[in-house]
Amino acid sequence: MVDVEFLDDDYSGEIDIDVDTLTALGFGLINAILEHEPTDTIKIWIDQGAPLWFQDEDGTSPLHAAAYVQNSQLVKLLIDEGAVWNAVDNLENTAGDIALSWNDGASYNLIRDAGIRSEMLLSLLSSKSSLKDTPSSLILRQTDGSAAGSSDAFLSSELRFTTDERGQDICIVKADEDEVGVMMGWERDIMRETVQRMSTQENLEKGLKVMNVGFGLGIIDSMFQSMPTPPSIHVIIEPHPDVLKFMKAKGWHEKKGVIIVEGKWQDAIGDPRILGIGGFDAVYTDTFSESYEDLHTFFKHVPGLLSGPTSIFSFFNGLGATNALFYDVYTRLSDMHLSEVGLEVEWDDVDVNMYNKDGDGAERWGQTRQYFTLPTYRLPCARMKHL
Repeated sequence: MVDVEFLDDDYSGEIDIDVDTLTALGFGLINAILEHEPTDTIKIWIDQGAPLWFQDEDGTSPLHAAAYVQNSQLVKLLIDEGAVWNAVDNLENTAGDIALSWNDGASYNLIRDAGIRSEMLLSLLSSKSSLKDTPSSLILRQTDGSAAGSSDAFLSSELRFTTDERGQDICIVKADEDEVGVMMGWERDIMRETVQRMSTQENLEKGLKVMNVGFGLGIIDSMFQSMPTPPSIHVIIEPHPDVLKFMKAKGWHEKKGVIIVEGKWQDAIGDPRILGIGGFDAVYTDTFSESYEDLHTFFKHVPGLLSGPTSIFSFFNGLGATNALFYDVYTRLSDMHLSEVGLEVEWDDVDVNMYNKDGDGAERWGQTRQYFTLPTYRLPCARMKHL
């Protein structure tokens, strides 16, 4: 590590610090934390201008270092001073991941809550601003112009429906140099659990009124149709032309009670065929290449789509699901935003590690890019709050 002398004690105000000095200060701060220097010494490094965003050659930031030494008070200090909560090191671990590996719940909760506050603030700024699509600090998906990160690029891309070498049904899209799963057969048990939780006995007896946004392979739609009493009305909103061709080839346009609305949900939500139904018993959404901001916007429409207190809303909870901290933040953020629109969420844990028998992703992914690498899926079922 690099040692530097502290600046004069009577220093106050802003000064210009060159790159070499910033680097030395950054190394010095990380080194002081890892060597368990007193908090007062850490504060001096910060006051002298040590950059809290700095990362060493291993990607370790000051917040990573505080997590390594399991010092929750220091974690709080760094966050209060503006440390980057979601920086990842060279192994793609956040400081929250480090805290979680040490079972340091106090530090983990501080980092997670910093992420939630950050995302809540960005959401508020987005709603108040004339600027469209204020980017999330969590995952800057807006910078990804490929089919995996841009809705417009995805809708103009070519999809491939096939079966992989393990007999798994997959729908994939080319994104940059990778093939990315739009929907894959391993999700089937998640969808089965979701349908079971969304199908209350009272609604089953009369035939559910169902809305699903995003058809994909048609896994959840097929499960709704396979219930002892099929849905009395089954609306499917789907914008991708290749998916619509796939649906037509599978005979979905001729199924009794099925209404296919072609287009983005943002445009279809006001379709007279939807508005005239008078509410749904089950509303589900599973879109591809949309950001959390899009999902948050959909949340605001949900109360007007549900038919009553026994109706249930759910969604594919897969955002941030390659990192435990990000997934936790997105899950809790969803809970808060649904609560804001009058919905109460019940979360159930579904073990999805069983689809990864070898521990290397081979059973689940084959040659496609992984989009859900955690062992547990958090399944949401939201109902209108009782007044």
